[in-house]
Amino acid sequence: DRHKLKFDKFYKSLLQAKLDKSILAKAMKYSSIKGGKRIRGFLVSESSKIVNLSQYNAFIISSSIESIHSYSLIHDDLPSMDNDDFRRGKASNHKKYGEATAILAGDALHDFAFQLLSGSLKKINATKNLNLINYLSLCTGYSGLAGGQSLDLLYENKNISRSKIIEMYYK
Repeated sequence: DRHKLKFDKFYKSLLQAKLDKSILAKAMKYSSIKGGKRIRGFLVSESSKIVNLSQYNAFIISSSIESIHSYSLIHDDLPSMDNDDFRRGKASNHKKYGEATAILAGDALHDFAFQLLSGSLKKINATKNLNLINYLSLCTGYSGLAGGQSLDLLYENKNISRSKIIEMYYK
């Protein structure tokens, strides 16, 4: 798909420009580049047309969301979580770089998402920018992604009600 190729090129160049050649940066890139369908980025880009957001800003927001997604997958694959050895047909981050580096790569990608939103958007109202950062933090923290992963671990190998499963997936 044309959008995916264009976004992948943007995201890869963004990671290359903002990260160095350290082992941590390599681990971050390993799990972020050539990853997934990029449906989140497509949805952001399509939605951005409705509010006349520039493609550049849409790609920055998409990059932020993809960084969060990559961090969550790195952490999800860890031995203390789902203990997966492979992700997207290649060795999981912790299998390639070790568990400690994988944890740090996930943490750094999480922070990278907020770095992008707080410092890379162009010509955006400061209040709207702050609201965007706040919304992403709500979606990824206790009441969002992290809360959902916590429930996933809690419910593992248990007979859970449909409503609790829906709550977990919602988060």
